[in-house]
Amino acid sequence: MALIVQKYGGSSVADAEAIKRVAQRIVAQKKAGYDVVVVVSAMGDTTDELLDLAQRVSPLPPGRELDMLLTAGERMSMALVAMAIGNLGYEARSFTGSQAGVITTGLHGNAKIIDVTPGRIREALSDGAICIVAGFQGVSQDTKDITTLGRGGSDTTAVALAAALEADACEIYSDVDGVFTADPRIVPTARRIPKISYEEMLEMAACGTKILHLRCVEYARRYGIPLHVRSSFSQKPGTWVVSEVEETEGMEQPIISGVAHDRSEAKITVVGVPDRVGEAAAIFKVLADAEINIDMIVQNVSAASTGRTDISFTLPASSGQTALSALKKIQDKVGFESLRYDDQIGKVSLVGAGMRSYPGVTARFFDSIASAGINIEMISTSEIRISVIVGQDDVDAAVAAAHTEFQLDAEQVEAVVYGGTGR
Repeated sequence: MALIVQKYGGSSVADAEAIKRVAQRIVAQKKAGYDVVVVVSAMGDTTDELLDLAQRVSPLPPGRELDMLLTAGERMSMALVAMAIGNLGYEARSFTGSQAGVITTGLHGNAKIIDVTPGRIREALSDGAICIVAGFQGVSQDTKDITTLGRGGSDTTAVALAAALEADACEIYSDVDGVFTADPRIVPTARRIPKISYEEMLEMAACGTKILHLRCVEYARRYGIPLHVRSSFSQKPGTWVVSEVEETEGMEQPIISGVAHDRSEAKITVVGVPDRVGEAAAIFKVLADAEINIDMIVQNVSAASTGRTDISFTLPASSGQTALSALKKIQDKVGFESLRYDDQIGKVSLVGAGMRSYPGVTARFFDSIASAGINIEMISTSEIRISVIVGQDDVDAAVAAAHTEFQLDAEQVEAVVYGGTGR
C-alpha cells in the first residue's frame, strides 16, 4: 500500500472547524487506499502566545523548560486532529516527536535531527491506523530531554519521517495554493509555479520564501523525497518540488523562477580592521563560536594611507545583539575601530536555473531596481541567484519591479492567502 506523509501548518489547524476540515481531507486519502502519516504544527499563533507567556514569567527562560512549554502546542493539535478523525469513523493514534522516534542533538530551541526510528509508527500503520505526529520536536540522543527544531521544524519533521518510512510523497499543506513567483501580499499578480527543482527551491527558501523551510528542502533533496506544496483550504494542484524539472512541449523552462525577499536580516559593519593576515578569520570565528549564521560579506579595499579596511556582513536580526556583544569582546585583540549596526534593511533575490546560460540577467535586475529609484547597498550571487540589500522601506517596490521586468506577472490574480499567514 502506498504511503503519504502530510504536514499541516498552524493556519490549517487554527480552530475547531479547520481541524474538522483537515480530518476530512486526511480520511479522504485513507479511503483512496493510502497509508497516511500526518505531522501537525501548533494551532494558529499558539507558539508565539506561549513564547510571550514565557517571557512575561521569566525574561530569560531556561532552554530546556522553554522547549517543554513550546512542544505543548503541537501536542494539543495532534490530539484534536486524532479526535476529529475518530468522529469520522477511522482510527487515529497521536504521537509526540519522541514517541515517533525523532532523535535530535541536544541544542534546545534549534536542535538538528540525527535519526528517525519510527517503530511505533510502523506498528500503528500495520494495524490500519492513521498516525498523527507532533511536529517541531524530538528527543535528545544524549540527555533524553525534549527538544525543539526551530522555526519550520514541522516541515523538517514531515520530510524526515517520509524518508525514514520510504514514503511515496510528502505533502506540505499551508494557507496558499503552492509556491508562487513572489509573495502574493506584495505582488497580487504572482503566478503559481507548477514544478520547481530542489536547487531553485533551496535558494528561494534561503532568500526568505517562507512557504518551505530551508532545512526541509535540504532533507528532501538528500533523500529524494518529492514535495507537494498545497493549500488545505482548496483542492488546487499546488506545486511539486522535485529533483529536475523537465522541459514541456519543446519549450525551455523560464530563465527566472521567482523573486524572494527577506526583511529579517540586519547588517553589521566592522570599521577600521587592520589589513593583516588572520584578522577576518578572527572576526568570523567568534561569530561562529556564538552559533551565528552569516549571509552576505563585503570587504572594502584597504586604504593605503591607513592600512585599514571595513568588513560588512548580514545576519539574522534576531542574532544582532549577540553578534555585537561577541565582537566587542575581541575589539582590543583585533584592533578594529568601531561597529555599525543597521536593522532597517531587506534582501531581494532573483532565483532561476536559467540564468546560468542567459547573459544580461544581472544588468536587467539592477536596471529594474534603479528605475524604481532604489539604491543597492550590497550584492551577493550564486550560479542561480542574485541577491541585493536595499533599505527596508524599498523592499516591496524592488520585488515588484524585478517581477515585472522578468515577465513573471500573471494576467489575472491566481494567488489567494486563505489564512492570512502564508504558512
